[in-house]
Amino acid sequence: MSTAILSSPGIAPPPRRRAARRVLPGFNLTLGYTLLYLGLIVLIPLSALVFKTLSMSWADFWAAISAPRVLASFRLTFGASLIAALVNVVFGLLIAWVLVRYQFPGKKIADALVDLPFALPTAVAGIALTAILAGNGWIGQYLEPLGIELAFKPAGIVVALIFIGLPFVVRTVQPVLEDTEKELEEAAACLGATRWQTFWRVIFPAIAPALLTGFAMAFARAVGEYGSVIFIAGNMPMVSEITPLIIIGKLEQYDYAGATAVASVMLLISFILLLIINGLQAWGRRRYGGAA
Repeated sequence: MSTAILSSPGIAPPPRRRAARRVLPGFNLTLGYTLLYLGLIVLIPLSALVFKTLSMSWADFWAAISAPRVLASFRLTFGASLIAALVNVVFGLLIAWVLVRYQFPGKKIADALVDLPFALPTAVAGIALTAILAGNGWIGQYLEPLGIELAFKPAGIVVALIFIGLPFVVRTVQPVLEDTEKELEEAAACLGATRWQTFWRVIFPAIAPALLTGFAMAFARAVGEYGSVIFIAGNMPMVSEITPLIIIGKLEQYDYAGATAVASVMLLISFILLLIINGLQAWGRRRYGGAA
């Protein structure tokens, strides 16, 4: 019955559904390459780390991660990374603001210097900072009589982490500031808003997600940094010994199980912190995106 109706001359058959075509071709190929790349570069090494750690007994695992030197290195590594990332958020925003909003002689040179930590080998950065901040260095010789010691102290580690993490905040916030509409600031000023009110209610909602992204990138880079810190830290146990140095020391002693145990704890803490930061980013986009 239905076949006869559809085949009658007065009734056209229903159109056939065409497969949805994507704007960019090659989705299956690129997705497969992406999954293969992530598997080889990221998932397989991390899974090897986890499997090696799971091969340990709970007593051995706890003994490896609860040693006083290891706990002290955890506190120093994550504490210094957090302080450095917070400092970079403030001064990175200021530097990005100056580079975007003002014209001055040597602006292009200053803009290029921001990327110097990207291009400079980390070991060279560590040696340079040590030479400058040591007691007989260009800056350290004036700070040491005042009781301020940076080299071979935890404070020196923070300085090194600030140096290598600053570009992440600047380069993340800078394009967002360039894209902000200055007409909104002018409208706020015409309506009687102060400069602080304009910044807090107009500018900050637009750059808040970028600031959180820069903070997360600077923090993640600082947690795993080794080359620029190893020279200025002094590597004194319980004082200025970072967790990556603990891992390297265990590997040199052929204590692979202990090294993977410490590394797995470091990986877990970093993952949890980055997950929290990503949650804050999503919350900031929902809140400030609607406010903007």
